[in-house]
Amino acid sequence: MAEQIAISDKILIVSDKPDGQVKQLRRSFRELGSETLFCPLADIAFDTRYPSGIDIPALEGALPAGVIVRSISGGTFEAVTRRLGILHALTHLGVPVWNSAKAIERCVDKSTTTFFLANAGIPTPQTFAVEGPDNAKTIVEREASHGPLVLKPLFGSQGRGIRLIRSIEDLPDPDDVDNVYYLQRLVVRNGPPYRDYRIFVSNGEILGMMGRCADGWITNIARGAKAESVAGPLRQKLEELALAATSAIGTDFAGIDIVQGCEGNLLVLEVNSMPAWTGLQSVVPVRISDCIARAMVELLNPDIKERPAA
Repeated sequence: MAEQIAISDKILIVSDKPDGQVKQLRRSFRELGSETLFCPLADIAFDTRYPSGIDIPALEGALPAGVIVRSISGGTFEAVTRRLGILHALTHLGVPVWNSAKAIERCVDKSTTTFFLANAGIPTPQTFAVEGPDNAKTIVEREASHGPLVLKPLFGSQGRGIRLIRSIEDLPDPDDVDNVYYLQRLVVRNGPPYRDYRIFVSNGEILGMMGRCADGWITNIARGAKAESVAGPLRQKLEELALAATSAIGTDFAGIDIVQGCEGNLLVLEVNSMPAWTGLQSVVPVRISDCIARAMVELLNPDIKERPAA
């Protein structure tokens, strides 16, 4: 008979570092009476000495009650594959993992995100992802006459490495982009100032949204954009589109980036499976970490949700 797998009552928060958001999550879980454990995913091992087959530091082969993935550090293809394999294994063993490895894989690769959005009929800019400079030149020669393209790193974040492509001369060397060219039609917006929108969804619920306002066309908070509250009829349209995007990708919580063109059309740019919320927290009344923690605790203890308020 196979040895029984031990289950801990601790919730594991996975992150490459104990940043401010990790600290907020730990506080929120603590206030709900749940104990947490912090660990970088790189420090979790496959270990067949244990019935679970996984060794999480301080748990000695036991499994956590649930997992929140705050961030995964970069690394070689082999290292990242192994780390995602840990998340796949935890899900296989019945541990709730937010977000799942499948959802993270769909989000971290922008071309896969775009595929699932378009396949679900969700409006997103025309996008082309190819390998090699010759294929990229073919795309630019065909498409640039219809307007500029935006080149983004396939695995990039926070606005780093984004370039405007108006002609083949603007294309970087293949070594600069790992020989992969992700090209997206530039959405022409009113400005300056330029705006786009970040909507935070957790467990099928809109937790909040913000406008990101900047003098330039790149509107990431990490690049100096300012967070603004969003009011009026636009909110409902953004909410509906964000919920549809999270459903198409399969995320438990996510930050959805949406842009509005000059004609008022809304398009989904990205779905972020490991979103930060510092900027958003400055313009919404709820504590984001509280909402994520509450949703996980209620998943693990359904009777809490059903219990009437005192």
